This record gives sequence, structure tokens and C-alpha cells, in this order.
Amino acid sequence: MNTPAASAPTLPDQLTLRRARTEIIAGHFNEMLAVLEPFSTGNNDLAKTLYAYCLAGTSQPEEAAEILCDIASRHAGTEHPLQALSDLLAELDKRPLAEATCRAALTRTPQDARIYDILGNLLVQCGLFDEAISLLRQAIELRPNSMHSHNLLAMAMLEQGCFDEALAHLQSVLKTQPDHAGILSNIGCMLAGKGRLDEALDYYRRAISLRPTEPQVRLNHSITLLKAGRYAQGWTEHEWRLRLPGHTSLPPSTLMPSLGPNTDIRGKRILITQEEGLGDTLMYLRYIKPLSDRGAIPHLWVPETLGELCKRVVGAHIVQVGGTTPPFDWHCPFISLPRVFSATPDAMGAPVLYLRADTIKVRELAKFLPENDNLNVGLVWGGAPRPNTISAHIVDRRRSINLRTLSPLGDVEGVNLISLQKGPYAEQMNDPPPNMVLYDPTHLLHNMDDTAAFIMSLDVVVTVDTSVVHLAGGLGKPVLLMDRYDNCWRWLSGRTDSPWYPTLQIIRQTTPRKWDDVVERVAEVLTILAQHKK
Repeated sequence: MNTPAASAPTLPDQLTLRRARTEIIAGHFNEMLAVLEPFSTGNNDLAKTLYAYCLAGTSQPEEAAEILCDIASRHAGTEHPLQALSDLLAELDKRPLAEATCRAALTRTPQDARIYDILGNLLVQCGLFDEAISLLRQAIELRPNSMHSHNLLAMAMLEQGCFDEALAHLQSVLKTQPDHAGILSNIGCMLAGKGRLDEALDYYRRAISLRPTEPQVRLNHSITLLKAGRYAQGWTEHEWRLRLPGHTSLPPSTLMPSLGPNTDIRGKRILITQEEGLGDTLMYLRYIKPLSDRGAIPHLWVPETLGELCKRVVGAHIVQVGGTTPPFDWHCPFISLPRVFSATPDAMGAPVLYLRADTIKVRELAKFLPENDNLNVGLVWGGAPRPNTISAHIVDRRRSINLRTLSPLGDVEGVNLISLQKGPYAEQMNDPPPNMVLYDPTHLLHNMDDTAAFIMSLDVVVTVDTSVVHLAGGLGKPVLLMDRYDNCWRWLSGRTDSPWYPTLQIIRQTTPRKWDDVVERVAEVLTILAQHKK
């Protein structure tokens, strides 16, 4: 009697795999689990990997780890499939699912250094620095010559606030790898964070000589040039960011050129596009009037929250919110406008006040201020967390403050603390410091135009480095910026004032990741201002 042969596993077609990949990127793990299950025991590694991602995304880390470790064992010299899973789940803000799968994989294959790297980097994103550093040290023990592991370890130390230790580690590695562009660039980044700009630029030059067309190295170099106030060179170098994914989908051939003494742009329609955060756009709106003064037709394409405010910017002929790409002669991201004007008398754009609030809204919103003669202080303690974007999420963690850390401001006499805080950080008002009375008019503020109008009735704005700095600064209102130690290039180095906003005073951390002395100095300034108002 013959026994029927076992049927071969079904092979997936390319259409199914493409659909599965698209759905998984969107986070539809449950829906794809059943679709991919028939291919989970076959010979198609892509199908098995996608199936494992679905298992991880549906809280089945052990099963996912078993499949991914098997695949990784057959491709020891390549990136572990856990890396793409970790990146995907981070973008979906589901890091605990990635962490669980990585830990399960580490139990199965404890000698695979790649997993220590992936899990260590993931824990840095979650703020679990001690364990991350321990894991990354183990990765280096397994692969002493892995520059990737050394860089990750240094970055973990840096995020913990241990600048000197991170710098010392990379400099020791550099002795054995003196021509490693990544190490050189990261040392440059750390030195720039400490304000040692000339040294940083030397390291960047060495990195660029080795990797002259690496966009990230060139972009980091540009940021240090700008932080050093070397604007002309810095703006040109900053264009390297456009070679990174996600900055613009418009053709490079129609990117607006830099203006020279004889450049004629009369009648040219210039499409000005949003690129990154709201703060960048608010800062560079100062260049719209100079464009219009030269006879150009500025067409601003901005997010909805900026639409009303932008309509009152002098020179803004057209303001578009949403929709499709309109006709244009040149396009220009807001962040490229300083480069366009760098060789002209308008290198710094129109002077403050280049933003204007709606006078009717100003009168209406002023009615909601406390009815006393105290100093009215607008307060912002957090930016946009953006947990789905790793680099932005990490920067936000450095710049934002917990409301309870601002407790000393509650003890300043003669002050009304008024929240301008939006987003997830506003939830901290549910558990404020016990000594702090915080007025909350934010239900009246639906967009940046509303916020601008309300700010006009305040005496001063106290904020971390977020879009409100640029909004209040562009309106010409006094601003106290609570700034992080490794500050953004916009605020230069070693300065308490700003060439961009004459009403801005910078109060910066003296110790990385420590805000106490910053808050104390803000309280001192507010005390003086409150006394002067009486």
C-alpha cells in the first residue's frame, strides 16, 4: 500500500508579499498573520520574516524570535532581521513589543552580538541607559572590532549625560581606527555639543576627506558651522540634508538658486514648502518679505495650524494649506531660504517684528487673563515627543522638562503662571507641583494664530526650545529660553542673546540633562520682572 507524499509548502506570490509588507508597515499585524501563516514553514525567508513580524506585533515574542534567530543563523554576516523589526515597531511607537522579541532572541542565541546592539539601542530610546550600556559593552566583548557597537555605546553614554566618558571612549577607539569616518564624525558631534567648535570642525574635515559624499556627515558638519556663526558656508553645506530621504519630493532641478547681485526673480512664482518642525517655518518666515520686495510671487504651502498666521506675513501672496502641488517656477523649502539670501543684504531676513497677530483676536483673548496686576508669564515645558521618529524623540527628551521640575516658579511672588502647553506634556497639569497655581487657557488656542494673539497680552514667555520660542520671538515679545546643554545651532555657543530674536534671553544648562539651576535662574529673572511691574 502506498503512502501519499506530503504536500510541499505553498509558495507565496510576489503580490501577496508586497501587500503583506505594506500592511505590516502600517501596523496591521493581526490581519496579515493568517495570510502569511501558510508560508511560515516554507523556504521563503522573506515570507517567514514577515510572518515573524506579525507574531511580534501580536505579542508572541517567543515564536517570533525562534523564526528570526533561525534566519539570522544562516546569514551571520548581514544585518539581523530583528533590526528592521525594531525600527518598524519604534516608528509605530510599539517599542515594548520589539524589546520582548529581542530579549527572547537573546535567550536563544546569547553569542550573537547583533542582538545586543539592537536591544541596547532600543533601550536607549526608552531611556533605560544603565542596562543599554551594559548590553553594548557585552556586544563589544563579543566583537571588539565592531565600530557600530562602539558608536552605539558612545551614543548611549551621551544620552545619559556622560559627555566626557562618551568622548573618551570614541577617542580611544580612534587610536586603532584613525581613518573611520563614522567615529570621526561622532567625535565632532560630541565636541560641538560641548561647545568646542573649532576642534569639532577639524574632526568633521577629516571625516569628509574620507567620505566626501556622505550626506549625514556633511549635514552634521553644516550644523556645527552654523552653531559657530559661520553662516555663509554653513547654509551651503546644509543643503546636503536634501540628499537624505524624506526632505523633499520636488525635483532638484527646480530648487531655487542662491541670489546674486544681478539675479532677476521678478514675476517668478516661488513655492515655499514646509520641511521639518513648525519652529523652522516660523523662524524663516522672515525671508518672505525680501522675496516679495525683489518682485517674486511667494506661494507658501504650510500646515493648517500656520495658515491664518502666514496670511498676515508681509509679502505672502498666496498661502496654501493641504491640496496638491501648485504651478511654480522655483521651489524652496523654508530651511533653504537663508542659503538663498546668504550673499545679499537680507542675509538675516526681515527684522522682528515680521510676525503679526490678529488685533481682534488680541482684544478678545486678553479678556481671559487673570484679573490682577501680576506679571503674566506664558509657560511651555515640553515640545513634540514624536515617539515615531527616533532622532526627534531623543532630542525632545533632552529639551523638555517635567512640570514638577518647574516647582520653584510657583514660589515667585507677583506672577501669574499661564500655560501655553499643548500636546502630551499638557497632561502633566493633572498632577502639578503643590505650590503652583497654573492658569490654563489652552482650550481657546486652536492654532498658532490664536496662540500668537494670546501671547501679545503676556508680559513674558518662558519656554523650552520649541515652536513657541520662534512665535513669541518673531512677534517681538520678551522670551526666556530654558535651553539644553548641547543646544541647537540656532542659539549659537556661549551666548545668552540671539541675533535672530532681540527680545530673547537664553538660560542654558550648565550640566547635561540637569534643569535645576536653569529653573532657579528663571525664577530669579521673573522675581526681578515682577518687582519692576509693581
